[in-house]
Amino acid sequence: MTYSILGRDPETGELGVAVQSQAFNTGAAVPWARPGVGVVATQSFTDRRYGFRGLELLAAGATPEAALDELRGPDELAGFRQVAFMDATGETAQWTGGDCIPHAGNAAGENWCAQGNMLAADAWIAMGEAFTAATGSLAQRLMAALDAAEAEGGDVRGMQGAGLLVVSGERDDLADTTFVHDLRVDDHPEPLRELRRLLDLRRAFGLSNEAQEVAKAGDGQRAVALFHQALALSDDAQIRWNLALALAIGGQLDAARAELDRLGPHRDAFVETTRRLGPAHLEHGYDAVQQLLA
Repeated sequence: MTYSILGRDPETGELGVAVQSQAFNTGAAVPWARPGVGVVATQSFTDRRYGFRGLELLAAGATPEAALDELRGPDELAGFRQVAFMDATGETAQWTGGDCIPHAGNAAGENWCAQGNMLAADAWIAMGEAFTAATGSLAQRLMAALDAAEAEGGDVRGMQGAGLLVVSGERDDLADTTFVHDLRVDDHPEPLRELRRLLDLRRAFGLSNEAQEVAKAGDGQRAVALFHQALALSDDAQIRWNLALALAIGGQLDAARAELDRLGPHRDAFVETTRRLGPAHLEHGYDAVQQLLA
């Protein structure tokens, strides 16, 4: 039904879980994460209690193996379950029930564990190898692992849904508000391609938010450079509009107007949005932005 991977970045401490399945809404059911505590994948006749309760047990100090055993023991359908736990240190525990549909199995290595069921082939080793060999952020390495599983044949039924959760390695009491990435594709003919597009868009908005903070601090040149980096990842209208405002505030009105023109069919809507901005919305540069519309 599903393949998934749990991973940890030893440099940043980030923890993550990524999944793909020929099942609707799989990204809402399989992956679970809590900053500084751990990550869980619960699949094959998914029981979400393994995610919710499992993270509670890890947060209370249980090892992954102990947490998994406590939940699996009273589970009458344990033979149909496939579950994986990883804590903030990278320690893992996995279970593939004997009634899971083949190909079904799991594997683990340093800072990763992978599992799958109803697959065209034994893909879990390929996932671990791809994760280990990949470079970039934890999210990018998890995506590489999903691609490797699909290259092995993936879910024997095809593709439909996917999800990616990444959290900080530092514990946070606001656990439900501090995801590094929280992305999901519920229904798509190519969910991995769509999930990667969303990851690029998420990274682009991260750069755009950084650019706005840099601009507020007075470094307009650096802000413009960050906006361009964001647009290289995703040509998003909101990001391009923010670039136009930054250029206008920096006195580059011709360049700002050119960016507005590049908005194409979105131009008129964002010009109208700009007209509605008052001094309270533009603490610095209100007059310059009004000149942009002149």
